[in-house]
Amino acid sequence: MKVSEALATRISCRAFLPDPVPEAVVRRILDHAKQAPSGGNLQPWIVRVLAGEALAALKAEVAAAMETHPMGRPTEYAIYPEPLIQPFHARRKTCGEQLYATIGVPREDKAGRLRQFRRNFEFFGAPVGLFLFLDRTMGPPQWSDAGMFLQSVMLAAREEGLHTCAQEAWAMWADEVERHARPPEGAMLFCGMGLGQMDEAHPINTLRTEREPVERFAELIGF
Repeated sequence: MKVSEALATRISCRAFLPDPVPEAVVRRILDHAKQAPSGGNLQPWIVRVLAGEALAALKAEVAAAMETHPMGRPTEYAIYPEPLIQPFHARRKTCGEQLYATIGVPREDKAGRLRQFRRNFEFFGAPVGLFLFLDRTMGPPQWSDAGMFLQSVMLAAREEGLHTCAQEAWAMWADEVERHARPPEGAMLFCGMGLGQMDEAHPINTLRTEREPVERFAELIGF
């Protein structure tokens, strides 16, 4: 698969098939992704991958915690800036509206939206859950390095015929994740990522978010 094809076909998959992903495939994806660039070659990413009973135990604990904290707990970092200015606010709003439209959940259906929100913490049915941590001493440049690593995981997964969904929402359950993923002391959870076979028949996976044309975000000078 060409890189351009992997980029064009990568989506945030929100409905996975339960088919297991072999450990060898996960290791191969990580082995490719480790080539991601990082300033000074710090390679700041700390990864833990859960599957099988380990993943089931984490999901069960989070499901129980959501009975008293249905919208999660405060995150250690701000997932979005406050306030979220334009045009970014409009893009996020449009994305949300289009997402819920695929499954027929209108804005006023609070219960339906909550049910879909809870699906985040089931990894949308993915058989593999990857968690990325960063040492708390790291700064914004290392966070950008982590983003390049995550993108590399996504593209390597596409080469394997798999799909992913990166989820910063998991930061709401950092304590629970740490108990099960056992990162080193001083590490902070950045996000989770579901990995597996996409459920091609599920309507939620028909969503293709819009991208701005190059002319709207880039200016080429001196050509």
